[in-house]
Amino acid sequence: MPLSGASSGVVSRVIDMKIADIIRQPAVTIPVSASIATAAQMMREWNVGILTVLDHDRLVGVITDRDIVVRFVTGDEAAMHVRVGDVMSPKVLTCFDSQTIEDAAAAMGDHQVRRLPVCDEAKRLLGVLSVDRIAEEYSEHLAGEALGEIVEKRGVQVTKDLHR
Repeated sequence: MPLSGASSGVVSRVIDMKIADIIRQPAVTIPVSASIATAAQMMREWNVGILTVLDHDRLVGVITDRDIVVRFVTGDEAAMHVRVGDVMSPKVLTCFDSQTIEDAAAAMGDHQVRRLPVCDEAKRLLGVLSVDRIAEEYSEHLAGEALGEIVEKRGVQVTKDLHR
């Protein structure tokens, strides 16, 4: 984090930054009943790699570009009628907008995720925080540490899988 030569107001602002200060708002959402084709089209239109999945305004999961590729791509024409709810990740790690960016980055590294849905204290979806956003708006160093943990842990899993 480049702090040398910064005024004390700038240093204070960086230290006091919360997730709410840098999240992408609003989150791009999709109904749980939508088709995979619709999800892929929305990702392309909004230039995002994650959609938050809602069921009657309640966050029930996320679907990522990786979910679609790993769990769905079969080349089967009938597969285009598969619903988002069938492919999404139902266990959603979220963070609160009032938490620190450092806490969110640590959670990303610990849980091997690059994006977190952000909720308010009433658990309403506000937006999405990504490792990229942390690097662009807060600290390249912190984002790099989180990404390093994500990649390192995935690398260990791949190595284990290859040696089975």
